[in-house]
Amino acid sequence: MSSPKYEVEEGAGSSSVENLVKPSKSSFLQSRYIVIIGIVAVVAVVVAVSIAVPVAVSRRQSDPLTRAKNLMREVPLVDGHNDLPWQLKSNFDNQLQRLDLNEDTSNKFGSYGHTDIPRLRQGLLGAQFWAAYMSCSAQYKDALSHTLQQIDVIKRFVAQYPDVFEFVTTAQGIMDAFNNGKIGSLIGMEGGNGMDSDLGVLRMLYDLGVRYMTITHSCNTPWADNWTVDRDRNPEFNGLSAWGETLIKEMNRLGMLIDLSHVSADTMRDSLEVTTAPVIYSHSSAYELCNHYRNVPDDVLKLVKDNGGVVMVNFYDKYVCCYPKNDTTCDLKVVADHIEYIRDVCGIDCVGIGSDYDGVTTLPEGLEDVTTYPALIAELIERSWSDEDIKKLLGLNLIRAFEEAEKVRDSMKDTMPYDDPIPRAAPGEADNKCRYYVYNQPSN
Repeated sequence: MSSPKYEVEEGAGSSSVENLVKPSKSSFLQSRYIVIIGIVAVVAVVVAVSIAVPVAVSRRQSDPLTRAKNLMREVPLVDGHNDLPWQLKSNFDNQLQRLDLNEDTSNKFGSYGHTDIPRLRQGLLGAQFWAAYMSCSAQYKDALSHTLQQIDVIKRFVAQYPDVFEFVTTAQGIMDAFNNGKIGSLIGMEGGNGMDSDLGVLRMLYDLGVRYMTITHSCNTPWADNWTVDRDRNPEFNGLSAWGETLIKEMNRLGMLIDLSHVSADTMRDSLEVTTAPVIYSHSSAYELCNHYRNVPDDVLKLVKDNGGVVMVNFYDKYVCCYPKNDTTCDLKVVADHIEYIRDVCGIDCVGIGSDYDGVTTLPEGLEDVTTYPALIAELIERSWSDEDIKKLLGLNLIRAFEEAEKVRDSMKDTMPYDDPIPRAAPGEADNKCRYYVYNQPSN
């Protein structure tokens, strides 16, 4: 018996039930359109995201400062010259317990204070030649003793912060330290006066880790003219003496880089004629843009190009903004001008960075301390420098020159050490009361 609840009239009743269970054609089409529209919308979102994300990433990567920092994380920025060790000596008598380099040093070194660990990290420094410097006033006296003290303090502060610094003595060591997240730390001896005119001492300094020697500081050694003779027009040797040429050969044999910052133009030319390894300028700029005799003249830049050497541009405002540049505002753009000028004359393989931080009292705007390296690199990126050229500037040029000096050393492994003593009649040596000569002395 059928239930009255489910009874329907024939005809109209059956049609109504069919309408309940079977959608109309228009409803079906409407649903399909909704699905299609939804799919199209999803596809549109995916396409928009696929376009927007790469564009956003591209924009971030094309931002000069971001790009600069990315490149500095790929290749170590090797700075040719920092005088923090001298600040440790002159302000703290090399007593490291009196100073924490994890703290800001900007108010602890008088007019200096450009360097400390937090700022080094911020500036993305990859490797540093720390300067073992001693004043010219110690020449013929205790210059060697002071130089050894400076080598000692460099090694000690590197060892004191092993999570930050790593002491290295080779080109490969620079890359190894960088890949370990450390600042590769090398020793450059600023001033030939520190070796006391003795080739045996030079060899021992190399054994202690010295990897470049600046041939002179701002005074003549008994075998080479410094830059002030060009200013004062009073050369003593017209470049290198004969013994000075022997010194260059011994540096080649050792694998010690020849640093021509601070020397006279003729000393530059003589050294480039004698050496068989690339030279460096650890902290000099372009003479044509700033007529200071600490800088490198064009004819010498061309010789450096042939030699395969590297000019590491100095940041000191007195060496970058003088005549004929004489900018009212001395800023990092002027330093970038020097870098580009040296590249144009000497070639892209010739240029590097040698800030002279903590060795100078005044600096261009925008390069006030070690945090500012990325800003300088960003300026060059804005001038359309390629990634490859930026990497050469940062450190690959210096590393390549260092490797070449090591190859020259290896090629001379069978060469006997040069052991000619400096002539007793050499300037500063004749009747030097600070010397004890043992020649022709009885042995018993």
